[in-house]
Amino acid sequence: MDEVLAPLRRAVVYAEEDHRRTERYAFAGGEATAFSARSPFKVTVNEDALALIPVGEQSGILVIADGLGGLPAGEVAARTVVSTLQRAVAGMEPGLSLRETILDGIERANAAIMALGTGSATTVAVVELQGSMMRSYHVGDSLILLVGQRGKLKFQSVSHSPVGYAVEAGLLDEAEAVHHEARSVVSNVLGSPEMRIDIGPALMLAPRDTLLLASDGLPDNLYIDEITAHVKAGPLLVAAERLVESCRLRMEVPQPHLPSHPDDLSVILYRCA
Repeated sequence: MDEVLAPLRRAVVYAEEDHRRTERYAFAGGEATAFSARSPFKVTVNEDALALIPVGEQSGILVIADGLGGLPAGEVAARTVVSTLQRAVAGMEPGLSLRETILDGIERANAAIMALGTGSATTVAVVELQGSMMRSYHVGDSLILLVGQRGKLKFQSVSHSPVGYAVEAGLLDEAEAVHHEARSVVSNVLGSPEMRIDIGPALMLAPRDTLLLASDGLPDNLYIDEITAHVKAGPLLVAAERLVESCRLRMEVPQPHLPSHPDDLSVILYRCA
């Protein structure tokens, strides 16, 4: 029998973590799992950050930020956007919607990162949960998916990158994209005066739908159909552990003709009750 978890009442934040196990939480009227670890063979810190931020018994936001490697203090930028969103929710004014709070928090985080003056930058993927409704917000190439119980892909965010736009336009297929030499080039980030926020549609979650947020370490190593196959069925924690294990194995043990791009990895899965 599954352990009964008490509803999460305070934000859970992972920053610069190097976990070896996936954690499970009762969140926003459902269940969530979280995992974050630095790239295999890497000696510097994990530049990803994530948060589960409850707003009420049936609502909250999920966040993953991926600090850009190759730029100074990517982990600081990622931590800044997560902590800024946490403060925005904690200080949400009466009458202000969660949507407005998220947008304001992302814009404040962008200003704060630019004010650091270090050239730091990060992506961010956010999902607002209100009962059985979800809405996504993202900047950059972190991934948001909604997968039905039978594996139907109900929503997928579009990567803000030349390769991502080429896939969306039908100029590249997924296999070509994941092996493309420019796959890591991102065209929209926090830490830029040109930052823009991509807002997804309001979607209703059906029973057994699985929501996924992930840094690009996941889609750079597993194809989308592999990801959906792992998360569509079974207990959520088992699905999350199976997904992480497969991705880490792909990073650590390259196989001919399959993607293998070691990177920091952060994954959140969520199912409503």
